[in-house]
Amino acid sequence: MIKITEDLYYLGDSSYTENLFERMFEIPNGMSYNSYLLVDEDKTILFDTVDNSIIDKFLSHLKEALNGRNLDILIIQHMELDHAQAISNILSIYPDVKIYTSNIASNMIINNLHNPEIKKQIVNLTPNLKLMTKNHTFSFINAAFIHWPEVYFTYDETKKILFSADAFGNFGANGGILFSSQMKKDDFYYSEMRRYYSNIVGKYGSYVNRVLDLASKLEIKLICPLHGQIIDDNFDKYLDLYSKWAKYLPEVDSEVSIFVGSMYSNTLSCCIKIQQELTKLGVKCNLFDISNYEVSYLVSEAFRVKHIILASPTYNSNIFPLMENFLTHLVNLNLQNRNFYLVESGSWAVTSGNCMQKLLSNLKNSTISPTKLSFLGSFDYQTKKEDFNKFIESILTNIKND
Repeated sequence: MIKITEDLYYLGDSSYTENLFERMFEIPNGMSYNSYLLVDEDKTILFDTVDNSIIDKFLSHLKEALNGRNLDILIIQHMELDHAQAISNILSIYPDVKIYTSNIASNMIINNLHNPEIKKQIVNLTPNLKLMTKNHTFSFINAAFIHWPEVYFTYDETKKILFSADAFGNFGANGGILFSSQMKKDDFYYSEMRRYYSNIVGKYGSYVNRVLDLASKLEIKLICPLHGQIIDDNFDKYLDLYSKWAKYLPEVDSEVSIFVGSMYSNTLSCCIKIQQELTKLGVKCNLFDISNYEVSYLVSEAFRVKHIILASPTYNSNIFPLMENFLTHLVNLNLQNRNFYLVESGSWAVTSGNCMQKLLSNLKNSTISPTKLSFLGSFDYQTKKEDFNKFIESILTNIKND
C-alpha cells in the first residue's frame, strides 16, 4: 500500500510468476496490476481489482488502507480478468458494496460470477453521471473498445486525476517505481509502452482517437492506468505517442526495418546484404530474424517505422509460417500508412511474395512496392546485382519522397 495523495492509495503490486501475459506475450520483466482506493471522509471508493497472482497482497493492502472502515463503492472500469479476478473476493468480504460499471460490464459480472442478484447492487455508468463524495466529484468517459466494449474511464474533477483503465499502460513490473517521473526515460521504457499499446489496443485506433480528443480537453495532473507507472510528467509526450499510434502514424519516417524468416540462412544472407547497403547509403536499417523474437516485439517495431522489408522463403507453396503469423497479427491489428518491400526465395519455385502481397492487401493506406527481390536457391549478389540495386533504389526513392 502506497499513499499517492492525501486520500488516494495504490493497492496494486507486481507479479513475476508468469512468463507470458495472456499466455501470449513475453513479460521477462514481470507485470504490474494496479488498483486504487479513495478514502474520503464520507465514502470509500475502490477503482478496479487485480489479477489472481497478487490477490492476497491486494486484499491485505485494501484492509490496511480502509483501516477498519467499510468499502462503499467499487468502480469497475474494465472486466478483463487480469483486473477483475478479485471481484468475488470483494463481494464476499464487503457484501453490501455498491458497484458502478457499464451496462455491458454488469452482464459480464453476472456471467463470471453466475449470480444475477448482483444486478441489484449495480449502478450503470453513463457520460452524464456524477459521483460525489465530500471532497471529490467524479465523472465518467465512455472508452468503449479500449480495448473491450465495456470500458469506462473515471475522471476526478476535483484533483484532476484520470483513471484510464488499460490505456497508458505498459509491460513490465513496477519494480518499486510507482511514478513515471521516477523512471529513466530511455528507449526501452517507451518501447515497452508501444509494445503494450500495439498488441493490446492497436486494433482500435479510431476509438482511441475519440477518447484522446475528450481527454485533451481535461486538465490532468495524474494518469492512473491499470498497468505500469502512474503518469505524473510529460503528459504531452504520452498523448503525442498515443495519438501517433492511434492514427497508425510511424514514429520515424526515414528508418527501415527488415523482418526476415529464414530456414537455412539463405534469405537471411540476402537481408544482411540489404542492411549493409542501406547503412552504407546513410539509411538507418534494423534487421529482425523473426525466428528469434516473440511476435509482440515485431508488431511493436512495425508500429514504430514507416518502411518495412518483409523477406520470406517459400514454404509449402506459401509463406514461412512465422512470417505468416506476424503478417496476420499486423492485419488483425489494423496497421496502416506503411510502405512495404518484399523479398521472396525458394528452392524450386517462388510463391511467397505473392502470398505476402495478398495478406498485405488487407491493410489500409499502405503501399507495396512493385519492385520485388526474388531468387532461387542461395542469394548471389553478382547474379542478382541489377535486381538488387533496383530494389534498394525503390526504398531510397520512397524515403526521399516522404
